[in-house]
Amino acid sequence: MSSAAPSPTPARRLPLAGVLRVGRPSDIWFKPALSVVVAVGVPNLTLLALGRLDLAMYTMAGSLCALYAHNLPYAARARALAWVVLGMLAAVAVALVTASLTSSAVVLVAVGALLAAVQKALCDATRIGPPGPVIFAFISSASLFTPQTLDQVPGHLALAAAAGAWAWLVGMAPGLVRPHGPERRATARALNAAAAYAEMSVAPSASTAASAEAPPTASAGRERARAAGAAAVHAAWQSLFATGARSEPRRALEGLVVRAEIALAAPADTDPGRLRSWARDLRGTGPVPSVEPASAADELLGVEAERAAGRRPLADRLGPLLPLVLRTALGCALAGYVSLALGVGRPYWALVTAASLYQANITLTWSRGVQRVVGNLVGVLLFAAVAPLAHLGPTALVLCCLAFNFGAEALISRNYWLGSICVTPMALLITEFTGFQRPGELMTDRIVDTVVGALVGFAAAVAVTNRRAGDRIENALDTVERAREHTARLIAAERPAPGALDAARRSLAAALVELRATADAAAGEWWQRAVPTERVLLAERTGHRTLATAVRRQGLHALEGTRA
Repeated sequence: MSSAAPSPTPARRLPLAGVLRVGRPSDIWFKPALSVVVAVGVPNLTLLALGRLDLAMYTMAGSLCALYAHNLPYAARARALAWVVLGMLAAVAVALVTASLTSSAVVLVAVGALLAAVQKALCDATRIGPPGPVIFAFISSASLFTPQTLDQVPGHLALAAAAGAWAWLVGMAPGLVRPHGPERRATARALNAAAAYAEMSVAPSASTAASAEAPPTASAGRERARAAGAAAVHAAWQSLFATGARSEPRRALEGLVVRAEIALAAPADTDPGRLRSWARDLRGTGPVPSVEPASAADELLGVEAERAAGRRPLADRLGPLLPLVLRTALGCALAGYVSLALGVGRPYWALVTAASLYQANITLTWSRGVQRVVGNLVGVLLFAAVAPLAHLGPTALVLCCLAFNFGAEALISRNYWLGSICVTPMALLITEFTGFQRPGELMTDRIVDTVVGALVGFAAAVAVTNRRAGDRIENALDTVERAREHTARLIAAERPAPGALDAARRSLAAALVELRATADAAAGEWWQRAVPTERVLLAERTGHRTLATAVRRQGLHALEGTRA
């Protein structure tokens, strides 16, 4: 390998094609949509009945926590939602205390930017998303600009805590009907992704088969399908590891995920139809399809060994996020200050717009900026149409907000800009809980803050370079190589320790998933050294071959063949 230092990657062209393309909805889009309606509706209608709708902003802080953790198994969801509620309460407490101590907009914007940066760091490090840090930033920033006195803070925090407890109950309630729903969905996704890869591998071209060592440029679709399958299988295992006790349904799901792993390792000998049939059977509340355990004792030991390994410490996960955190702090602060300089009455809207932009790299940040601007502008027009109806009375106002809550969650998984169309009028209507305002002034402020937040926020992202992206690829490549060599040694061993090969196989699969995610993130970053594409592709090919060899070494492939 050449010792010459790679040259920096120049600025890439920013995409426009496909940024607004509407995709397929999430398979559980209705769950967060219904949850947020119930979590927001009960407190707001209660306040409406009491004639204190002016307090709805504080209950909204707790209610919106119901948007989180819908993909997590219920044992993990209980913990995650509790931390989300506590995090929201901490952010609101800081905001309300600050608002009670000072009315300086300069100070309030600075505090809001710092809160947004901390929220970005913690949400990305814990991977709590979607909706990630945006909801936290929206609530804490709005709280900063709400007039407050110190003696009012405990009561307002109590309202937020009560609504947060209600949101926790709403988020956990589906577990009474379908206690293994999240794990079943994750397993079904793994089976469908493995089936898609197997279907693309049924009849590989002769040139590809004859030149296995050549770069896979002619089979990019197949490589993407394999990467998607590996990511889905890894996500399914992570879901199963988070379920707590190994119940009988969980054991059956583990067997199905093993079948998905087998399909990725030996696609030519796999029946995609059977995988898809198992995935369909996982819908609803029926029994989990039963498959005979593969190498049962070794498999279970491997699962427990991986559970015991745990996750990386939080401090280790925060390190690579430093450039994104700096972008958030700088972009939010500058957006708020520019909005103030323009005389806009609600600078926190510009701050939140900037906070919503920051994704894994510059290219994705640009795409999110376009989506945000388009969605907000259309949303302002929708608000203009709905405002006369909402102004018929407080009841109409609450019902309109609930409708937009549902619409936002129903549409946002298809494309962010579609969800923003409903989020924008909802945010405008929330400001009217304390009293109806002039629609023209609200719409003007929203348009100006959206444009300012998007332009200034993206400029900050360009200014703060992410030089660490290249280092992360090197680290990911090293991790894959170490995991591959360890797995290869166990394959060659006459009698590896019980569970060792299975745990090594999964560690290698997780390292490959992380490598692909790291490479994709770095590919959209500016002003860094060139991504070692060929090295990444070679590491992926050799890694997946080692996984396939491990499957054959364990006898899983042979077991699958006996059932074909």
